[in-house]
Amino acid sequence: MSTMARSATTAPRQRSLTLVTAPPTATVSAPVPVSTVRRRAAEESTVGGVKSVTSALDVLDCFLDAEELGVSDIARRLGVAKSTAHRLLTSLSARGLTDKNPETGHYRLGLHLFELGQLAGDRMRLRRTAIPLLEELRQLTGCTVHLGVADGSNIIYIERLEPLRGMPPMTAVSRRLPSHCTSSGKVITAFDPEAARARKEAGFPALTNCSIRTEADFDKARAEIRRRGVATNVGEAMLGFSSVAAPVLDSSGRARAAISLVGTTEQIAGNLGRSAQLVTVAARRLARSLGI
Repeated sequence: MSTMARSATTAPRQRSLTLVTAPPTATVSAPVPVSTVRRRAAEESTVGGVKSVTSALDVLDCFLDAEELGVSDIARRLGVAKSTAHRLLTSLSARGLTDKNPETGHYRLGLHLFELGQLAGDRMRLRRTAIPLLEELRQLTGCTVHLGVADGSNIIYIERLEPLRGMPPMTAVSRRLPSHCTSSGKVITAFDPEAARARKEAGFPALTNCSIRTEADFDKARAEIRRRGVATNVGEAMLGFSSVAAPVLDSSGRARAAISLVGTTEQIAGNLGRSAQLVTVAARRLARSLGI
């Protein structure tokens, strides 16, 4: 076979083709709208702002049981750095909510806070309506007269009228006390299941050796109070002093407040029947005046 014949019968050789793969296309995120960026920044700022407000309120709470406190005292109570405590106190002082005593270098509650507190009390219808009745009780008995309301597991005296003579003032006694240690607190918990539940959840810390210490004793006292309609306190908050209280009941039978007389144990025990009758009548008159 000739060379030409061999060439004609031989299949042509195939060229191998190299495939070139294009690089992957990068994913480009859509730009975040400016409004979304601003909203997220505002949300973060709000969270930080709320935390700062909460911290400032925690500072004010430190003064519930102290007339004056230093920066170190505040930092220790809140568990924060001294620089943080100083910044919070400086901000509060700028608004008149705290004040720095130039003689001691310590901080105390400010005049603007006093002003706000006075406005809150003056605008409270319950307190405003009760004051003439409380004054009448003070004139009749010569005792300290309290108007108390429940706040969680505690009782707060939103009004306190001191006796005009014959008994030491109670200005040093806190206006917030555990409800199970006062006649006002006990009478409210007897006629308010929510207040009773809050006290049980908080436990029963004793203020004196006469204080209620167990849930069983608490429930027993509440049942007796519901039967009698009034509550007594004999040295349970402060030794040597006793009280008697009646509930201000709404139309459903729930206690909205309590009126109490406070005096020496001899003073209250010697006139318990009359004192119980006086606070009961005053509480009923207050409920009628409030229209509840």
